[in-house]
Amino acid sequence: MKKNTFKILMPCAIVFALISCGNKEETQQQAQGPAPFQVTEIPQQTVVGYNTYPTSIEGVNNSEVRAKISGYITDVLVDEGQQVKKGQTLFKLETQALSQDAAAAKANVNAAQVEVDKLKPLVEKNIISNVQLETAKAKLQQAKSSYNSIGANIDYANIKSPVDGYVGAIRLRKGTLVSPTSQEPLTTVSDISEVYAYFSLNEREYLNFIQKAEGADVAAKINNLPKVTLILANGSTYEKEGVIETINSQVNSKTGSISFRAVFDNDSRLLTNGNSGKIRLPRTYKDVVVVPKESTYEQQGSYYVYKLGEDDMAVSTQITVLADVENIYVVSEGLQKGDKIVAKGVSKLRGDTKIKPMEVPFDSIAKPIDKVFR
Repeated sequence: MKKNTFKILMPCAIVFALISCGNKEETQQQAQGPAPFQVTEIPQQTVVGYNTYPTSIEGVNNSEVRAKISGYITDVLVDEGQQVKKGQTLFKLETQALSQDAAAAKANVNAAQVEVDKLKPLVEKNIISNVQLETAKAKLQQAKSSYNSIGANIDYANIKSPVDGYVGAIRLRKGTLVSPTSQEPLTTVSDISEVYAYFSLNEREYLNFIQKAEGADVAAKINNLPKVTLILANGSTYEKEGVIETINSQVNSKTGSISFRAVFDNDSRLLTNGNSGKIRLPRTYKDVVVVPKESTYEQQGSYYVYKLGEDDMAVSTQITVLADVENIYVVSEGLQKGDKIVAKGVSKLRGDTKIKPMEVPFDSIAKPIDKVFR
């Protein structure tokens, strides 16, 4: 009988012990009071955001150098990367056959001229009709035209630069047969004193961007667009800002995007054809509510903060994020200027919790931001 009593009393003793311990912990917590948490007041700020887009770089003028006549290359007078002037000879073609043709054509001109000179006095004396003289003059003109054509072809054997710029890759060398129908150009001369940066926005981004730009029409909006920056392939920022010059008026049916073209000064020749990088397109958020990322937490794809309510109660509050900042979020819904939120330690809170607020400056949690990256 005593053994059974002992078995019954033993579990009861354990339960009473646990309840006693729990009551003791609660009593200790109540004695200590609410836990202290740093809180901060939500401000409004104006921040400049940068959306980033891949870009390709081209010189403002890229001219292919091609042969206008057929012939073998006898001289290559420039090297790759060399600066050249418009009209400077870059290649020479073999002209021996053309020179022989020119000599024959010149002889024909001389013969035709002799015939005309012989017939003139005969016509003046009415010995022969004027028709014969006019026929001789026509033959002379034909001979001169043939000679001039050959002379032009000889000049075309000196292949010249079409623009001021820098010589690209020289694909064909001395001894190569070239012609106007050759698929490959001899080289490309690029004017890279300025360069174009091409990038694209999808239709939604384009509409959001252009509708927020100032101006009565697209042309005015383009003139009012802010300058853009270029991030080079090595991650560094190009020293000069660019200007958006044109926006394509049509949507690319294959990609659903609209292309932009920005121009950058390139006095240093740092940029050249084929460079890649990223364009940072600015967007200004004026007088917007911002919140430190450290003060938020994410749950099932939504963002939350703990807003300080009545009686120092930290209340979980959902927010709508408009832009992602280096260390802040731009908030469109859920918070207002002047609201106070838990600044640090939100992971320690569960549900609505009474806290002991310790107010700290907003800038100590999120330093002032000049640039927003997405």
